Amino acid sequence: MRIILLGPPGAGKGTQAELLSKKLGIPKISTGDILREEVEKGSELGVKAKEKMEKGELVDDELIFAILKERLKRDDCKNGYILDGFPRNIEQAEKFYKLFNDQQELVIEISVNRDEIIKRLTSRRICKNCGAICNILLTKPKINNKCDECGGELIIRDDDKEDVINRRLKVYEEETKPLVNYYQRKGNYFRVVGESDIEEIFNRIYAIIKGNMRRFAERRGDYL
Repeated sequence: MRIILLGPPGAGKGTQAELLSKKLGIPKISTGDILREEVEKGSELGVKAKEKMEKGELVDDELIFAILKERLKRDDCKNGYILDGFPRNIEQAEKFYKLFNDQQELVIEISVNRDEIIKRLTSRRICKNCGAICNILLTKPKINNKCDECGGELIIRDDDKEDVINRRLKVYEEETKPLVNYYQRKGNYFRVVGESDIEEIFNRIYAIIKGNMRRFAERRGDYL
């Protein structure tokens, strides 16, 4: 099964993807993580991506799909995988399905209201030294403005400032939100409210996945 997690910035997609990956034994795949990995490896694709990123340009779809194609060839994807924040628009979704239609697809949107997203992201801090991330509303550091891991200074990332968050949300509403209707028409879309505690949200998502695993198995004549 391929699981696609949708939701605005700050909805908790990354956190839930990590939990699902451990529970289901399938990898979490984030295009951002793949790009950074390829850049660090110095691969041909990574070099091309680095050139774009250093110029402040968006990495084009052709390169994104080339990198995804290489990642999905790995053995750990044979039994399924979780896509975190991809596809970002209908065009990407259609192209992705044409290229990778070998698995049952399940789409889950984590829905969070705008005020909550802004509160979450403006409360997020990153360590200037080790890169550890914390949220001062949820996990207040033991020493004010100091990282619990290494004692480094905690700072606000540029993309967690309110004016930038508003721009990111605008892009999400215009480009990514239409995927909800797209997947609803395909009949593989589910929605969970992402405003309770992490474990409760995870349990809701996992219940949806388990129910659909049984449904897919019955279609094949298998038994769970």
